[in-house]
Amino acid sequence: RSMKPLYDKERCIKCGVCYMFCPDAAIEVGADGYIEVNEFYCKGCGICSKECVTGAFKMVPLGSDDENKKK
Repeated sequence: RSMKPLYDKERCIKCGVCYMFCPDAAIEVGADGYIEVNEFYCKGCGICSKECVTGAFKMVPLGSDDENKKK
């Protein structure tokens, strides 16, 4: 993969749309209802960022400065 999702918990409304559309089961719902991205399974397809209604996901290139800003 060449891209990875950055997740902004503050923008998340816990709707679960990203969870339903993720083809790799890389998105899990935590006990608090917020999303957790399992980067081991993520293939960087970007479907989560395209389907997210609030823009809580942003796709960034691996190794970029943006990758290190939010974790």
